[in-house]
Amino acid sequence: MHPDLVFRSAAVFDGTGADPQVMDIGVTEDRISHLGAVPAGKHEMNAEGLALAPGFIDTHGHDDGAYLRHPDMTFKLSQGVTTVVNGNCGFSAIPAAANTDWRRANGGILAGLQGDFTDLEGYFNAVLAKAPAINNMMLVGHNTVRSLVMGEAQSAPTASQLAEMRAHVRRAMEQGACGFSSGLIYKPGRYSDTEEVAALAEEAKVTQGLYTTHMRNEGDRLLEAVDEALRIGATAGVHTHISHHKAAGEPNWGKVTESLQRIEAALAEGQQVSLDVYPYTAGSGRMIEYFNLQNINQDLARVIRLASCPAFRAYEGRMLVDIAAEEGRDLAELVHSILTAPRGDQTLCIQFLIDEKDIQTNLRWRDMMVGSDGIPNLKGKPHPRLYGTFPRILSRYVREQGILSLQEAIRRMTSLSATTFGLIDRGQIREGHFADLVLFDPKDIRDEATYDEPQKLASGIHTVVVNGSIAFQLGEHRHAGSGQMLRYRRDAFPK
Repeated sequence: MHPDLVFRSAAVFDGTGADPQVMDIGVTEDRISHLGAVPAGKHEMNAEGLALAPGFIDTHGHDDGAYLRHPDMTFKLSQGVTTVVNGNCGFSAIPAAANTDWRRANGGILAGLQGDFTDLEGYFNAVLAKAPAINNMMLVGHNTVRSLVMGEAQSAPTASQLAEMRAHVRRAMEQGACGFSSGLIYKPGRYSDTEEVAALAEEAKVTQGLYTTHMRNEGDRLLEAVDEALRIGATAGVHTHISHHKAAGEPNWGKVTESLQRIEAALAEGQQVSLDVYPYTAGSGRMIEYFNLQNINQDLARVIRLASCPAFRAYEGRMLVDIAAEEGRDLAELVHSILTAPRGDQTLCIQFLIDEKDIQTNLRWRDMMVGSDGIPNLKGKPHPRLYGTFPRILSRYVREQGILSLQEAIRRMTSLSATTFGLIDRGQIREGHFADLVLFDPKDIRDEATYDEPQKLASGIHTVVVNGSIAFQLGEHRHAGSGQMLRYRRDAFPK
């Protein structure tokens, strides 16, 4: 049988962390069909001098709405990403009601949500109708579930409310979600106690899914938050995944070392725990979540840059301190005016709060995965991690700093992520596996996105294949529309 696509003389990194081998790879329909001796194919590609790896898996996305608004998913596809795990930080496309106000429910983090779906199957059908470029795996979010059942209530749920929330999580898990996510720094998750979250996370146990968390605190009380995350996972009896592991704020830099020690202790006791990190010293999110309008934290305001500011578009891409100086305004008054303006609560910001040494510490930890945490609002100046995360790992932390070997970095971004998040037959270059592949130049790959020009495509990505179809090549989108909606440890959702 002649394969549809053949890569000749590629340096093949199979995703396991093994040393590369120069060989030929054949693809037939949506699967890898040949390794080594490959007959002539319908389409042949000379890959000499290039690296061929499994498609990168972004373990932390907020692209639930982007699959509907931007089904080309260029910002992920162009950096070699073929699958994204979405529904993070407690915000997910589902569950929903017929009258859901999407923007109110997630503050614009899930930009682009639209449609009349109410559950995961409905959402998957809506996305597949758009012919998405890449694969999507979903979590069900605590904030979304709580908002649907309890609105903005700051109280503990009643027994009937908790039962209703559990039913929503259970339904999502039954339909193929890979787990339950929380964002305990955000509203309304911050109003919940540990017991509520553990009770909901327990619904993931039925399918052996995950509990993923944006912890309650990533700064002064980081270690307490880690303890809570581990306690929730242990109580619920599920794998705990800590998202974007960091220590925010200069007084807390270095705490990631002790945090990792606590995680090591939990692992030694048999608890399932994993983590991901993004390779930037700045985070990003909905600005109103970080400020008390009655007592504005000026130290925080000094390290904030505006990404998307619907009320004042001229402010986008600028530091708050520079705007205040130019306009002769008090910094606290400026923050207040932005956040209380019409659509001010939809302002997205970038906060420079992370130490570069902590990023290196995280990446040295043996099983640290990679998640972009990009917010796909393409207006304004989004965080460059949306376009640059994976090439940045391979250029800055592999080629330039030697924190990781190339084969180890690829393992973290492929097979490890696939195994953790229940992706069937993905994450490795093996016969019979789905042909999600990225061909790149290891000497040239690099992130080009910057804070001033955040939507520049990466360099060094030659070809990206999604489910056997060439989706991106030499800087051009091929519009193959071959992405699938994935279900945890099950076959993909049917088209």
